[in-house]
Amino acid sequence: MSVIDSHQHFWNLETGSYPWLTAELEPIFRTFAPEELIPQLAAAGVDRTVLVQAADSYADTDAMLAQADAYDFIAAVVGWVPLDRPDEAAEALERYGRHPKFAGVRHLIHDDPDPDWVIRDSVVEGLGLLAAAGLPFDVVAVLPRHLEHVAFLAERVPGLRLVIDHLAKPPIAEKGWEPWASLIARAAEHPNVYAKVSGLNTAADAESWTAEDLRPYVEHAVEVFGPERLMFGGDWPVSLLAGDYAKVWKETGMLLSGLDEAARNAVLGGTAARFYGIES
Repeated sequence: MSVIDSHQHFWNLETGSYPWLTAELEPIFRTFAPEELIPQLAAAGVDRTVLVQAADSYADTDAMLAQADAYDFIAAVVGWVPLDRPDEAAEALERYGRHPKFAGVRHLIHDDPDPDWVIRDSVVEGLGLLAAAGLPFDVVAVLPRHLEHVAFLAERVPGLRLVIDHLAKPPIAEKGWEPWASLIARAAEHPNVYAKVSGLNTAADAESWTAEDLRPYVEHAVEVFGPERLMFGGDWPVSLLAGDYAKVWKETGMLLSGLDEAARNAVLGGTAARFYGIES
């Protein structure tokens, strides 16, 4: 089985623009390139990755596709197109769709001042273009409001496959539960909705978190989605805000140790391969 990290990033502060990335995020306020990640993947036994956009720009997507051309371990790219401008989005999807590793779209909806951006009529029309092209949408859900929209989109755009990044950032640090638990269960009722077991360390206490802090949230996700709709993601280098790649990999392994081999294999690669169309 091929082990796939379904969520990682690269960025270059000299050539790209990342408005959310400021000096306050000191550990990750620098350039991150493939050469730095490769030995960490090898140490963990991760074979391939899905490279995910970090800016709502063509420049970021173009840079990622160039990296995917240069490095075989990058199996797929989740890029960006202007979903709120459907005509322009259609042209961009046609252009990017020619690249064999262009496998999905994401928008930093949590950075938009309008929490309802993703359910605007123009955006829903843009998401319809993704469905027609067979491309999935990565949902960045940080507010409960964002998570509420997932079920709406699953119904409104029935052919669209959605994946909730980072389990929608459950309230781990404060040991909270609702409304997160009910909202993610509601989203999971739709068979076209998936989720990533990723980015949970940065939702926990940065200094002291362990697998046990994350366990209730991951077990709930396994219960409502099943392993066949869950995928592991390391969220590097954002994960450096609360640990490192090795710790995320080790603690995730502990979280999944109670699953049978087929279920573990699904979360650690099989689901991502199916979802993003990654060939073995």
